Amino acid sequence: MSELNCDILIVGGGTGGVAAAQALADKGLRVILTEETDWLGGQLTSQAVPPDEHPWIEAMGCTARYRDFRNQIRNYYRAHRDLTPAARRNRRLNPGGGWVSHLCFEPAIGAQILANSLIGTDVQVLFQTIPVSASTRNDEVESVTVKNLETGAETTIRAKFFLDATELGDLLPMTGTEYRIGAESKAQTSEPNALDGDSEPDNVQGITWCAILSYDPNGDHTIPKPEQYDFWREYHPPHWPDKLLSFKMLHVQRGHAVDFPLFSDDWFNLFSYRQIVKPEHFSEPAQAATCMNWPMNDYALGSILDVSEEEKQKHLEGAKQLTLSMIYWMQTEQGYPGLMLRPDLAGTRDGLAKSPYIRESRRIEAMHTVCEQDVAAYTNEGCHLAPEMPCPVGIGAYRIDLHPSTNGAPTIDTSTLPFQIPLGSLIPKRVKNLLPACKNIGVTHITNGCYRLHPIEWNIGEVAGILAWQCLEQDYEPATFLEETRYTEFSEILMDEGIPLRWPHYRAL
Repeated sequence: MSELNCDILIVGGGTGGVAAAQALADKGLRVILTEETDWLGGQLTSQAVPPDEHPWIEAMGCTARYRDFRNQIRNYYRAHRDLTPAARRNRRLNPGGGWVSHLCFEPAIGAQILANSLIGTDVQVLFQTIPVSASTRNDEVESVTVKNLETGAETTIRAKFFLDATELGDLLPMTGTEYRIGAESKAQTSEPNALDGDSEPDNVQGITWCAILSYDPNGDHTIPKPEQYDFWREYHPPHWPDKLLSFKMLHVQRGHAVDFPLFSDDWFNLFSYRQIVKPEHFSEPAQAATCMNWPMNDYALGSILDVSEEEKQKHLEGAKQLTLSMIYWMQTEQGYPGLMLRPDLAGTRDGLAKSPYIRESRRIEAMHTVCEQDVAAYTNEGCHLAPEMPCPVGIGAYRIDLHPSTNGAPTIDTSTLPFQIPLGSLIPKRVKNLLPACKNIGVTHITNGCYRLHPIEWNIGEVAGILAWQCLEQDYEPATFLEETRYTEFSEILMDEGIPLRWPHYRAL
């Protein structure tokens, strides 16, 4: 077995992992970044999820590097696509025109920009590589063994510091780092929406295997009947107003069903929801395209955390089958045979995303765990901002958005106040040289619903990278930076790196 050595190993090249790599790219350290697919970016790219962002993102509320990424997306379209004069002049160009975000774009463009950002730096990227085991000594990680998915070859990577930027928190069980999964109880967290009884480790938000679709009104692009179509055609989830394969959805705030059609005369339709190509922006002919991340293809029949590989693969295949079944249902039963998958935009053979969209990960047992009452508007009445977090290292804003869970629990969608990311949520209670850099920080099942979004995951990854750098630079353990003097110094470094630590006065979401 071959070996590699580096200062910092980042396992997982998703949104948080690539943000950590960018933060470390100019620090004079030997950095290795591994990624399971052949694209960097995770939910931004390989999972095909246009960025879910807060209302003020065009003006503030993200790190400088995340803003630079957003600017580069727009600059790419101006430099490489034949835009109309009006689109070219638009400083806030939304290439896809989707209404979920101010910036909906083709995933391949995001992946290319992220890959280019690491060219010529000290970061070595290993694509199509996954972790398979780890070695530890006392309270430290010594090495992680990774496997190349193309060749099967395994490599042991030794490092001084390790960042877990995997989508599921895969390094946590491998390294014996203490963690939680699933939904906590009120006895654990005192959260208003926590479980009244015991905690439920298998109660995890559903996953979604996204797809990219276009519509050819004069064509017939009907796919073969999916193997599980007969099951999904009749499936009626608990607490849902209709069969899952329908154009109905639950309006959580109002508590009743609403129509969510594929197309409509107004803006409220599935196609324009996450649209990533808007033909009106282009002088050259372009076909409209959208990312299919809808309530109707949320898969919640089982967790993929801490289950057998056979069970995990069953649910991953089930998620694919659900998405394909929704497409087939629209093509054959709703009069849209012209719906067509777009392999060219997804970067895959079948037009499905390279990876499933993972909402909820394993989460470290952290020095500080963010709970619902820390961020919810209804537990902080009369406030414009969430209460000040101890040792803040970033900011975020999003509603608590919990999708249907694997125990049949309904959607939760509740108001929050603009909040901060506490440093303690990135520091494990025991392990000294491993940090979370994705959705695996010290949050609960509930607060994961507002901390899992693109700009927040990016912020988490950046801070994890900078914290690892400072630990090596100053020969400190991460917890040392929770001390007042050390935190003050660290916060100044973060601000110099372009990471905002506090919000101005805005409003609840």
